[in-house]
Amino acid sequence: MRGSTSNPGNRFERLVHTWDQDLDPAAEPDPRTVFIDDRSRSVLTRNTSPDVPFAVGLNPYRGCEHGCSYCYARPYHEYLGMSAGLDFETRILVKHDAPLLLRSELAAPGWQPQAIGMSGATDCYQPVERRLGLTRACLEVLAEFRNPLRLITKNALVARDADLLGDLARHRAVSVAISITSLDQDLALSLEPRASVPAARLQALRRLADAGVPVGVMVAPVIPGLNDHEIPAILAAAAAHGAGHAGYQLVRLPHGVEELFAAWLERHRPAERAKVMARIRAVHGGGCDSPVFGQRNTGAGGEHAQMLIDLFRIAARKAGLALDWPEPSAADFRVPGPRQTSLFD
Repeated sequence: MRGSTSNPGNRFERLVHTWDQDLDPAAEPDPRTVFIDDRSRSVLTRNTSPDVPFAVGLNPYRGCEHGCSYCYARPYHEYLGMSAGLDFETRILVKHDAPLLLRSELAAPGWQPQAIGMSGATDCYQPVERRLGLTRACLEVLAEFRNPLRLITKNALVARDADLLGDLARHRAVSVAISITSLDQDLALSLEPRASVPAARLQALRRLADAGVPVGVMVAPVIPGLNDHEIPAILAAAAAHGAGHAGYQLVRLPHGVEELFAAWLERHRPAERAKVMARIRAVHGGGCDSPVFGQRNTGAGGEHAQMLIDLFRIAARKAGLALDWPEPSAADFRVPGPRQTSLFD
């Protein structure tokens, strides 16, 4: 199953490709994923957004096979000349050199030790990570340098790396959050078709907490009229599985994502489509995305947006979850000495 069933035109491209019906990937029930070698010469990206809790990000992948229909990162694929629709979840760019590039950038004299975010856009633990292990290799570098890390994912595969995250935790250099959108497995599987099921994410919380990793839950995205009523239950379940802190983000549908998500509602929740889209516009001041810093994640104000904020805060307090997330420390950062190699390396 895919989150999108269409490949809308790229808003930057003047040419639009019209496919023969027999060749159109949108006509296939489950089009094959293609992995493309990304030869980027650096792996750390910078941002100045006050809505993002880190200034430097890292991701070995661009595009995301999880296929979440609501994903605000979908339009980034248009900068690569592709579509925010099926291309985003079936054309995945892979940075095979990410661990080597990361090592080089952390060892550079100009690097100022600070928390690196994994990931600010697409998920660093998407399905292909199980086979390629690039995120784990990057964690090995971060642990060696003891460079602080903020990590968020919706894939239970993160628990595989509890050893490395636990190593960083011993230096107070990591904070992890697992995103849980719904405890309803049927809803989760249709909304996030290739992400881990809710029960697996809760078990990943427990495994990380047991390994001494400061771990929390991100209720994201909150979709008014669809999953907002689940906020208290999600927070309570996360706390019961070892989460210590919590956050939330409202859904936002920039550019063509609005059309893609509306199409998902029409396929899976047609009776709720009008209500959900109306409520999304209500919390964002009339549109489906609040473009103003400070409003994108919590809404543009209004009665319904404030109600969701109050609901989250009350539920988090009742579950015993902190709203202030642990701040990863760079106090133990180091640049390791030269690595010894053998004749066979």
